[in-house]
Amino acid sequence: MSKLVIVESPAKAKTIKKYLGSDYEVVASMGHVRDLPPTRLSVDVKKKFTPKYVIIKGKEELVEKLQKAAKKSDTVYLATDPDREGEAISWHLAYILGLDLTQKNRVTFNEITKSGVLGGMENARTIDLDLVNAQQCRRILDRIVGYKLSPFVSQKIRRGLSAGRVQSVALRLIVEREDEIRAFTPEEYWSIDAKLFPKGSKKSFEASFYGTADEKIKISNAEEAASILAELNNVDYKIASIKKGTRKKQPAPPFITSTLQQEASRKLGFQSKKTMKLAQELYEGVDVKGLGAVGLITYMRTDSLRISDEARTEAVEYIKNRWGAKYLPSKPRVFKTKAGAQDGHEAIRPTMPSFSPEEAKPNLTNDQYKLYKLIWERFTASLMEVCIQDTTSCDISAGSKYIFKASGYTVKFEGFTVLYVEGKDESEEKGGSLPPLEQDMPLKLKELKDLQHFTQPPPRFTEASLIKTLEENGIGRPSTYSSIITTITSREYVTREQKALKPTEIGELITKLMKEQFAKVVNPKFTAQMEQNLDAVESGEHDWIATLDDFYSDFAKNLEHAKQAMEGISMKPADEETDFICEKCGRRMVIKTGRFGKFIACPGYPECKNIKKIVHETGVPCPKCGEGQTVVKKSKRGRVFYGCSRYPDCDFVSWNEPVAGRCPQCGGQLFRKKGKIPKLICEAEGCGYEGIDKKSIEAEDKGE
Repeated sequence: MSKLVIVESPAKAKTIKKYLGSDYEVVASMGHVRDLPPTRLSVDVKKKFTPKYVIIKGKEELVEKLQKAAKKSDTVYLATDPDREGEAISWHLAYILGLDLTQKNRVTFNEITKSGVLGGMENARTIDLDLVNAQQCRRILDRIVGYKLSPFVSQKIRRGLSAGRVQSVALRLIVEREDEIRAFTPEEYWSIDAKLFPKGSKKSFEASFYGTADEKIKISNAEEAASILAELNNVDYKIASIKKGTRKKQPAPPFITSTLQQEASRKLGFQSKKTMKLAQELYEGVDVKGLGAVGLITYMRTDSLRISDEARTEAVEYIKNRWGAKYLPSKPRVFKTKAGAQDGHEAIRPTMPSFSPEEAKPNLTNDQYKLYKLIWERFTASLMEVCIQDTTSCDISAGSKYIFKASGYTVKFEGFTVLYVEGKDESEEKGGSLPPLEQDMPLKLKELKDLQHFTQPPPRFTEASLIKTLEENGIGRPSTYSSIITTITSREYVTREQKALKPTEIGELITKLMKEQFAKVVNPKFTAQMEQNLDAVESGEHDWIATLDDFYSDFAKNLEHAKQAMEGISMKPADEETDFICEKCGRRMVIKTGRFGKFIACPGYPECKNIKKIVHETGVPCPKCGEGQTVVKKSKRGRVFYGCSRYPDCDFVSWNEPVAGRCPQCGGQLFRKKGKIPKLICEAEGCGYEGIDKKSIEAEDKGE
């Protein structure tokens, strides 16, 4: 063995090995191998913020294997992901393996295809220390804020809480939206719609009341609506003016990280964490019949709209063959990447544009297929001709006083919409065709109806709209959006109500404390400026030590002032009452949170010290004794298993969850077995029944 290539994951290693051949050994580092230890600050703020890295616990054996493999090799190539995080992993690997940083041993792949891998290997470079320092700067910033602020927040609100540099800003946005919703006062208003049709025509259309020719009239209550209706009943209706035109609808650009997460949320119901996991799998490689392991999409962490000439040429040929030349624009469409974006990678696109979702489907899981189809359709549609619509808008006179308005459109040429239309957070515009209409044409009134409405508060954020807001405000970067949302939801600062994100009481208290004491840290503009500073470190314009020093000097003073200002003051949340009555003193017990999570306790502490465990029942009787309930438990290592509520009287345990329903073969208890494809199985001896668990698959499809 003379050449060693180190990547991050086994799936990526498998795909790359296929293209490099027998002269290369390809191994995986399994992500980061060295980091700041979790239990200490490990940053010497007095000595130029020197970080004290250690081998990540549990990776000692892996590191030894990598060191042995490197010693046997003539050349070691570091092929981790092509971004800040990947560059830092390569830098840590170089340190652990004793590699020379002046050697050209860093390779990157925008796509895991034969041309992408071989091209990357031919263009080896030295490790980009500016990129590494930008990652170090972010990591140390986040460690300082989290390590210094979290104990303060825990002390003032509740044990075990944390605060973060970017997560706290995202949480603030969600909390402030909730404040807007609470403060909102609905206002009543009314609308009047007329159903009309041209005399001699059977096709009716709807028009909306506007007002007079001089001004729009707002109808505030039922009395005003009734008064106008009375004036409209016995008048003549006719086309007062008509305007016909043509409009062109442009396709959306190919995906970048943020728009992929938004669209997967809107159209597929995927949470951002799930979207990025699936995208990583498609990038690293899947087994395709006849091709072997191949990466199906380009790198998924990018904010560039650039696409390669080769990909464009292949996609254009595919469009021409499938839909015809008229579906291609006369001039190739080029999308402009926004100012400040990192243009190191292409947009997210299929690596083989001619490999359609239908061809890919047999090789993919259901969710992989859905995401690949979304990426493929978005990319392909972005290169297609515009959609052309014939539009009609008209003013309709109702007697000599009032005006109604109507508009509609018909599709003259479908263009890219034959394949794909971008999803929207807001409701889609009303469309549809109008019957043939002409100037001064008389109309017959079929129906008039008045409707009461109330103005609506701003909607709660969804993942899609929050990511869009974070991006628009320059908060976070493509690689961080998913982790931001995962953090605030997993720590229960925010809950999900269907797709909406709603702050919890704890989340609101954290935001209140942070705004009062650390206004700068949770200021969106300040956070956006820090992102620009990190970008400047990456480009070599800013020194990373100076960037940290500028932040820390103010932050340390702010923290000391907050401690003094809030000495002896706490912001404890109200205890959540339960239906349990304390059998010792008769009080209604409450839910509390301790070092090991939530538990039920008597509010009479310290006079009454009665406590209970929180037991999560599955709703299925114990398969062994039938008397107790199956409850969810956790092993010492945190792995979920299932047992009987009557333990130790009943010793039933299972890694698989008992479910309602009986085995169709033997009538025994069915269990849910998790895996790539969730199954229902029977554990009865000699049975062996297996069936697909449709409920789990449906829940996963919804991102639950």
